[in-house]
Amino acid sequence: MLVTNKFSKKITIAAILISSFASFVMPTARAASWNGIEPFKSRRDEVITKLGKPLREESTGALHFKVAGGEVIISFVDEKFINAKKLRPDLVGTVLEIVLQHEDSSNTMDAMKLVDNKSFIRDSKDNAVVFRNPKDGIAYTFVNGKLRTTRYTFSDGQLGRVHK
Repeated sequence: MLVTNKFSKKITIAAILISSFASFVMPTARAASWNGIEPFKSRRDEVITKLGKPLREESTGALHFKVAGGEVIISFVDEKFINAKKLRPDLVGTVLEIVLQHEDSSNTMDAMKLVDNKSFIRDSKDNAVVFRNPKDGIAYTFVNGKLRTTRYTFSDGQLGRVHK
């Protein structure tokens, strides 16, 4: 019996080490999430449960909510998007994008350490600067140096895994 217990412990330890190593070597493709809401995973009813009654609903189905520091707009995957991207039909109704519109944010590109961050692609036009990270599915828009919007969407890797 003693031999069996030692052998079982060794197998358990080996399994833990292998699974830990695999999580570093093979990261999962996940979208950026906000407040427990994740693109291609969360559904409309979950969003309403987490955020309460929306301020309004657009004709596209996007929901607007008042949140601390501004407003959040959550849009959902529809049939048109599924057909255009050739995605699995079961994704209809899941969250497509989360857009936080910040009111009076004092965050700057420098404060958020985005200027030298190689994970982000920088686009500029007039007084607006956008930092996009397609790998993680997040984008920040600054107007006149201040953070105005944060967008959470699907990641490139996640999009590759949801095709038909």
